[in-house]
Amino acid sequence: MMTALLSVAVINCYAEKFTYDLSKSQPVYSDKGGYGYDLTNAPDVKSITSAKLPSGGSVPPFYFSVKVPDGNYRVTVVLGSKKRGADTYVRAENRRLMVENCKTKKGELRTVSFLVNKRSVVINDKQNVKIKPGEVGSLTWDDKLTLEFNGTAPCVQSITIEPDTTAVTLYLCGNSTVVDQGKEPWASWGQMFPRWFNDKVCVANYGESGLTAASFLAQLRLDKILSEIKPGDYVFCEFGHNDEKEKGPGRGAWYHYSVGLKTFIDRVREKGGNIIFCTPTQRRFFEKDGTIRNTHGDFPAAMKAVAERENVPCIDLNASTKVLFETMGEEGSKQLLVHYKKGTFAWQDREFADNTHFNPFGAYEVSKLIVMGLKQLNSPLVQYLTKDWQDFSPSSPDSPAAFLWPQSIFHDATKPDGN
Repeated sequence: MMTALLSVAVINCYAEKFTYDLSKSQPVYSDKGGYGYDLTNAPDVKSITSAKLPSGGSVPPFYFSVKVPDGNYRVTVVLGSKKRGADTYVRAENRRLMVENCKTKKGELRTVSFLVNKRSVVINDKQNVKIKPGEVGSLTWDDKLTLEFNGTAPCVQSITIEPDTTAVTLYLCGNSTVVDQGKEPWASWGQMFPRWFNDKVCVANYGESGLTAASFLAQLRLDKILSEIKPGDYVFCEFGHNDEKEKGPGRGAWYHYSVGLKTFIDRVREKGGNIIFCTPTQRRFFEKDGTIRNTHGDFPAAMKAVAERENVPCIDLNASTKVLFETMGEEGSKQLLVHYKKGTFAWQDREFADNTHFNPFGAYEVSKLIVMGLKQLNSPLVQYLTKDWQDFSPSSPDSPAAFLWPQSIFHDATKPDGN
């Protein structure tokens, strides 16, 4: 096994696995060095591996990055400490939830493995993905794999990273309800989805705020997926929120949108991939009788019609989020979305009242609806669910008060593109 102390020349060969011993001093990340603590000041070694908690009672979030080529990587972390209890969350890239609330007692070490997809904009020597200006420089499209360690008392002994070429990869295509939202308090089901799969499945989230099926294709995001997909991998598609706003000849649910969906089907199947549709999540608009208003017109029906005609498995997220919203009620459902009074966060200078975009709790709940959809479809993917998975019903949601989400250091008051 090679260690982080090896020369940069060897590190850059990326041929084997690399272990970073966090009980020893590690560098600050640089493009030249290729690994190290990133985005914040390097943490105190003792505070994250062995010593008592600082006087403030908590360890701030910290980040570690490794420069790697595009692909899937098996990440193995040893969490806990021989000298103190710990509570650790691990998130990857733009806040993908990989390890949730790993509590270890004093003297307990726990080894956890998961898979992370890393990508850049490069498709081949002639083509790049046409990412949006707001994506430039983001953790989603850069040259490094980044891990975030968070929690009330995160404790990490070591990190091991190695390429994985055998995992089943789940590629996610969609808009702001799917994308890995990079900043608090925004979140989407796609970044919570990895939480429910074991280390034989890797989730690659290609969604982006504001996209339609057509713009996703035009920006060559599917081309990038198809440059990497293996026979037997999966492509999930959830579009509709923004497609329904397109105007002009040929636009609408039954032609332009349906043709776009058919393009996804044909191109994915041509590569030996499996495709799954997800109808669009509801918006939080209540009628006087306490039911959710349909704001998506014919788009959910059009997706289901294409799915039936082309024999594509379809998860009716539109229907299940309707039940979820109505169960929680007009007031309670605000807890699923970015609805916060002014001053809820130290940096927040105005009220948030967004009826489309989810907060971490809402995204977590919707990710469970996707898993339940897979179970209802008898999808082969359910064999890869984590051992702690428990079946979920939108008519019996989790308690918002019981949901814990340590805030990352990044936040933004600006609403994501799309609605």
